[in-house]
Amino acid sequence: MRAGRVVAPLAATVLAVAFWWGATAAWNIKPFFVPAPPDIVAAFRRDPGYLLSELGSTMASTAAGFALAAVGGVLLAVVLTTSRTVERAILPLLIAVNAIPKVAVAPLLVVWLGFGREPKIVLVVLISFFPIVLASAAGLTSTPIELTELARSMDASFWQSYLRLRLPWALPQIFVGLKVAVSLAVIGAVVAEISNPDTGLGAVVVLSSTSADTPLAFAAIILLAALSVSLFYAISAVERLVIPWAREIAG
Repeated sequence: MRAGRVVAPLAATVLAVAFWWGATAAWNIKPFFVPAPPDIVAAFRRDPGYLLSELGSTMASTAAGFALAAVGGVLLAVVLTTSRTVERAILPLLIAVNAIPKVAVAPLLVVWLGFGREPKIVLVVLISFFPIVLASAAGLTSTPIELTELARSMDASFWQSYLRLRLPWALPQIFVGLKVAVSLAVIGAVVAEISNPDTGLGAVVVLSSTSADTPLAFAAIILLAALSVSLFYAISAVERLVIPWAREIAG
């Protein structure tokens, strides 16, 4: 079973690359439009240090923004689920902020915060915050009534039942929100880097497209995809360590 978890995605990746390579060869597609896998490998080997350095910049912005969104999102979900009045007041504002196109906000963040990493981190927070709040709030309100009544019968205080019962029960849902948000965090970092192309893989895509170096742009895009996949499975690994019992109680 464990071998199948590795072999199956690798086989699918090899088939996808083979189909891509075959399509570019069969239709004689120019590298300017869609480069073949060897062209992308050549672009990466041209200056691997440059791409890896920009990958590190994107990863730093993503990690910082995602960490802030995770902590703030869970804390806000706790506040929303402990007070119905606060939920009614804040939730519509939260939905309205989430509905704002983040691409339109990115240039304004540069005006407000200047060039550098700060606007990128803020955009990552804005784009990944809402799924964490929503999933965490759903988990915190899904505790079975039988367990709540059991806690009351044992004279548990509100916060004792919250921390020892509701929060552990909500962890599977919280991790769902984290796994959704971590991919969005990478997207947020790239959107910010495209608006402020000084560092990061998003800047590599913009600058290489401007110079008609399509293979280099594809190399950056593939590194972004690999970063998203790696972060997703990292969160999944943490989930298996923190709540190994979740799969046993799931259908």
